[in-house]
Amino acid sequence: MVKKFFSLTKIILGLALLVLLVWLYRADFGQGRQIDLGITFSQKYAEELNLDWREVYLAILDELKVKKIRLVAYWDLLEEEPGKYNFSDLDWAINQAVLNQAEVILAIGQRVPRWPECHWPDWSFTLSQSERERFIKGMITAIVNRYKETAAITAWQVENEPFLKIFGQCPKPDLDFYRSELELVRALDSRPVIVTESGELSTWLRAAYLADEVGVSVYRITWNKALGYFYYPLPPAYYYLKAWLVRHLSPVENVFVSEMQMEPWLPMIVLNTPLGDQYHSMDLAKFRKNFLYANRTGLSPIYFWGAEWWYWLKEQGDDSIWRAAVQIFNSQD
Repeated sequence: MVKKFFSLTKIILGLALLVLLVWLYRADFGQGRQIDLGITFSQKYAEELNLDWREVYLAILDELKVKKIRLVAYWDLLEEEPGKYNFSDLDWAINQAVLNQAEVILAIGQRVPRWPECHWPDWSFTLSQSERERFIKGMITAIVNRYKETAAITAWQVENEPFLKIFGQCPKPDLDFYRSELELVRALDSRPVIVTESGELSTWLRAAYLADEVGVSVYRITWNKALGYFYYPLPPAYYYLKAWLVRHLSPVENVFVSEMQMEPWLPMIVLNTPLGDQYHSMDLAKFRKNFLYANRTGLSPIYFWGAEWWYWLKEQGDDSIWRAAVQIFNSQD
């Protein structure tokens, strides 16, 4: 009798666990929530696609009517010569955001969005580590002081996924130096400081103990030499529950998607990859699917990654994703 009771209990618990897992896999944590959308824009990536980056940026503002933008301050573009800054391009981009009443997150530091992640000026490669760090802090100081009176800038993102060791052409992460960068930015301005993490490969807690806000990447399909294309079989609940843990185990209240994959992940650059191969990891159906997936995480805002590619694709004669993006962003309240 006792054995039967325990056997029945195990069956009931097993079924309950199965039901819970199925529910978690299918749950929509964004239902009934206001999910705001934004875009990350990279001047360098637009230029890599042989596009007029200003034209692309204006199309994002005018046609998509994006009101949340993550812009990138590239060290190698700002300081082509030691101590001599050229802010003309970044000034223009920020001014256009102001004119369009868009909010800006500005990513600053040596490691910022887009390959190779660490965007060093040529002259900095021969510097010692201490000399390079001095110039990095000088660059950060110059950026924050220049734009801290710009109300459109809502937060500073200091470095991009600074703890991620397996991606990018960057030196080994230095936690002490990174802490000093955060302290510097906080000393210069009172706006929130964002620390970003890999959505899939981290608990996000290290970022949470350092940041005012945490941004995470969400990738559905990637490529590497060992595995080829790899699909992450993770439900939206994976991100929702990790964000819940961050909010309950750290002072951070806002966890958002700083980088939502909405473009292909390729083994070669876009211009060297046939369109058919690009569609393997991103096409209109996957674009729509990823949008719905992102909403189901319940995280907000969500910054789409790949607008430059949508525009490039439109220039190749396929405007389906661009039109879908226009529809999505124009439907925002």
